[in-house]
Amino acid sequence: MSDWTSLWYVWLILLTVFLLLLCGVSASCVKFCCRKKRLPVEPFPRHPCELAGIGIDSDSTAHSTVT
Repeated sequence: MSDWTSLWYVWLILLTVFLLLLCGVSASCVKFCCRKKRLPVEPFPRHPCELAGIGIDSDSTAHSTVT
């Protein structure tokens, strides 16, 4: 069997995997803490009202029956 200290690339791979896991855990903690401090958001956001406009010019039948 080889000596584990001479296999430097194995230690490099293990260190890289450990650092990636550490970054993922710390990013999740930061995201969780920021979500807790955020102001409460409305559960159902308001949608803007839609308005419909009907144009009536002087030649329309609706206008001529009124006058």
